[in-house]
Amino acid sequence: MAAGWVVVLNGAPRSGKSSIAAVIQETFDGPWMNLGVDVFSRQVTPPRYRPGMGLRPGGGERPDIEALIPALYAAFYDSVAAHARHGLNVVADVGHHDAYAAPLNPLRDAARRLRGLPAFLVGVRCPIEEIMRRRDASPPGRYATSGPDGEIPDPVLRWQHHVHQPGIYDLEIDTSTLTPEAAAATIRARLAGPPPTAFRQLAADPAWG
Repeated sequence: MAAGWVVVLNGAPRSGKSSIAAVIQETFDGPWMNLGVDVFSRQVTPPRYRPGMGLRPGGGERPDIEALIPALYAAFYDSVAAHARHGLNVVADVGHHDAYAAPLNPLRDAARRLRGLPAFLVGVRCPIEEIMRRRDASPPGRYATSGPDGEIPDPVLRWQHHVHQPGIYDLEIDTSTLTPEAAAATIRARLAGPPPTAFRQLAADPAWG
């Protein structure tokens, strides 16, 4: 049995990852399982440990959660890999960073767990101005929004700074210029191209982790 595709969408909250994942599930051939961070944080993780692996950058805020981060990511990516090895395609939207109280290297560990699979790492980029426009337009209380004089909250700035480090990707897309449909089409074209290399680089690079 051939392994399924794995597409990992990495980007900050409100960058458009979930919308792209929905288009992939709806329009790509074959079964595409959505195993993103929201699924695990909101449905799988016990409420007192949420947001789990969705914990935002800024080490030391929740040491009880930080202690669980390696196990949570390990279980998450083992699940992604298991689905793919059973011939199921997986799209996983995440927000990777390593801005914890101490380095945990979850992205490098993910690369090791996906070894041998056709796994693509896609950087979902979005300018902070557009991120804030989307946050400010969201239902009250769901996301940090602009201050009274348009100030950008520190957590949002930290996401923008940390989520794309080290910036090794098979493909990068800008959701301020692409609709979810166009972004998904770009990903589809990349799947038809050369084999992915980003996760292999991350697993092998001694400077990353």
